[in-house]
Amino acid sequence: MDTVTQILATTIKDTGKVGTSVTDVIANVASGAIRGAVQVGADLGHAAKGIMLGVLRGSKEAGTAVLDTIRHTAQVAVRDTAEVGGDVGAAASGLVAGAIEGAKELGVSTENAAAAAADGALKAAGEVGSTAVDTVRKAVSKPINGVKVVLKEPEKAVSKN
Repeated sequence: MDTVTQILATTIKDTGKVGTSVTDVIANVASGAIRGAVQVGADLGHAAKGIMLGVLRGSKEAGTAVLDTIRHTAQVAVRDTAEVGGDVGAAASGLVAGAIEGAKELGVSTENAAAAAADGALKAAGEVGSTAVDTVRKAVSKPINGVKVVLKEPEKAVSKN
C-alpha cells in the first residue's frame, strides 16, 4: 500500500509541472494500480486505500475540492475494479478507509470524506449493475475505521442496467 500511495502522491504533485489534468492523472494511475493489484492477487482493500491516500496527499486541495477528488477517485477505482472482475466491495471499503485517513491528515471532516468516497463508489457501481450496487452498499454501510458512513445520495446509486 505504501508504494502505491507514494507513486500516486508524487505523480499528482508533478502534474502541474506538465499541464496535465489532475482528474486524468487520477483516472490513469488509479486504473493501472487496480489492474496491477488484481493481476498479482493483491488485497484490493489495501490497494484502494493506498490509491485514495496517494491522491489526497498529492492533491493537497482544501474544502470542497477535496471531496470532489475523493468522489472521483472512488468512482474511477470501483469502475476499474468491476471491469477486471475484482471485488468491488473490498475496493469500496478500502477507498472509504483511505478517504477517512486522508481527511484526518488534511483537516477535513472524516464523515464528509467517507460519504464522498461511498457516493463515488456507488455511482460507479450503478453503471455496472444491481449486484455491484448491492455489494458496494453492503460494504460501506457498516462503520469503517470508526466512522459511520452516511450515504448522502442513495437515489443516484440505482443501476442503469
